[in-house]
Amino acid sequence: SKMKTLKILIFWAVLMVLFPSVSLGRTVKLATLDWEPYIGSGMEGQGYVGKVVRMAFDHSEFVPEYTTFPWARVVHMATSKNYDGYFPEYYSKEIAKDFYFSDPFPSGPLVLFKRKKDSISYKTLEDLKPYSIGVVRGYVNTEEFDNASYLKKVEAVDDLRNIKKLINGWIDLVVADRYVGEHLLRTYYPEFADEIDIVVPPLEIKQLHICISKDNPEASRILEAFNAGLDRMRQNGSLKQ
Repeated sequence: SKMKTLKILIFWAVLMVLFPSVSLGRTVKLATLDWEPYIGSGMEGQGYVGKVVRMAFDHSEFVPEYTTFPWARVVHMATSKNYDGYFPEYYSKEIAKDFYFSDPFPSGPLVLFKRKKDSISYKTLEDLKPYSIGVVRGYVNTEEFDNASYLKKVEAVDDLRNIKKLINGWIDLVVADRYVGEHLLRTYYPEFADEIDIVVPPLEIKQLHICISKDNPEASRILEAFNAGLDRMRQNGSLKQ
């Protein structure tokens, strides 16, 4: 009857008002890490990157859901069927074999941190041969650096361990995003912050992406939605903000 149909419509309308996102949209499960100040489970809105990804999907059929792991596990989880993809990632040809990359959004300079008392400079990567360099397992750095098998690279599970090793004199250099390194020093080792500086020039000014597995049947729809949202954020100034 008409009355019954009307009651059902009203019921759904009320549900939509009370739970707007529940009945709409498919969840896009993304693996990520704590990489403050870009993204962190303890940060408001999960930080800049957390907000960008959420806002980019805002007017689409997709609702992003984040799970935080250490980085090597993030990449591993992203290849499992339980996740649609992962973020934030630097572009790499190697990763592009298995994942589609979204359009880029801004990151910061990838730099080498050193102890102030050490005078270390470089023109080419070859100049860094004498030094032990802290890297994070599974991180993309730059193509040239990652392919430089002649360098002494020492792996750690995260950026914070590398900063600690540098302070303690166990390694000579650390590769990290400038803002991440500075944030970690200020937050965890403020008493040593003045003893650490950066080597100029940066290795590269980086951009960030989300990565969706090529095995995912919805990959192109997810990326189209994200890229359209990112483009809208560029146009209306919210990305810059």
